[in-house]
Amino acid sequence: MSKHCIVIHGGAGTILRTAMNPGLEKAYRGGLTQALTAGDNVLKSGGTALDAVEAAIVEMENNPLFNAGKGSVFTHDGKNEMDASLMSGSGLTAGAIAGVTSVKNPIKLARAVMEKSEHVLLCGEGAVEFAKLQGLEIEPDSYFFVQQRYDQLLEIRNSGKTQMDHFAPTSEPKKFGTVGAVALDMNGNLAAGTSTGGMTNKRFGRAGDTPIIGAGTYANNLTCAVSCTGHGEYFIRAVVAYDVSCLMEYKNLSLKEACDLVVNKKLVSLGGEGGLIALDSKGNAEMPFNSEGMYRGIKRANEGFETAIYRS
Repeated sequence: MSKHCIVIHGGAGTILRTAMNPGLEKAYRGGLTQALTAGDNVLKSGGTALDAVEAAIVEMENNPLFNAGKGSVFTHDGKNEMDASLMSGSGLTAGAIAGVTSVKNPIKLARAVMEKSEHVLLCGEGAVEFAKLQGLEIEPDSYFFVQQRYDQLLEIRNSGKTQMDHFAPTSEPKKFGTVGAVALDMNGNLAAGTSTGGMTNKRFGRAGDTPIIGAGTYANNLTCAVSCTGHGEYFIRAVVAYDVSCLMEYKNLSLKEACDLVVNKKLVSLGGEGGLIALDSKGNAEMPFNSEGMYRGIKRANEGFETAIYRS
């Protein structure tokens, strides 16, 4: 029997210690710990990696600090359009949703797509209709209204530009607002999931890597489970999550070697910024990023909670 483990992230980008006040940092670390606790509770009771990933992400979707679920950023039209995906390393089953409104927990909808439909990816109004048929919680627009998020939209609404989640006041401010989790359960099964509200001021039904299996999320019991956070267009082009798995399976690289190659070399060469969390079938974990910071945490069996934000 394998020792269980869960790893989470809450987004990467220009996250500087100098721009963070003690109260906000405490709130972020508290949110990460709550998510880790939810996932660990599942695993230590003998639950599945899928259940643990879902539980951890639900905690972050319900926390307005994170750009997912309740804390999702606003589109150009003043809506909250959410994406999510979930994958099991056992059997390579997966489910994903894109451009969804009103669903309280998009990760639950992604799981419903995986387990209760013949499809992998559902989008827009059709995905919402499916959520209602599955009895998932639907919330009014007011539930998703967070003043800070709306203020971010008003600042750039007429600029013609999109903006990453809340950021530090630097010359090139960016925070890639996404949440994700990867887990290894007592039976040796891996799972990965990712959820996001996308970019502030996005238009035309834009979706990033989060709902794309292989780009933003991937899991295979033979190799690893991966959840990404970053500038989605680059992660799609680089097929980041699957590439880490491929390097392990076909080139026999270690998890650390594969993650380093993809995040710090391949992505950088394309101009892509962000990071990922990864966990292999032996319980080795990696949390690399090429940005200034990444909200992240890990909880192993019989060990304490670890959370981090900055590069050092």
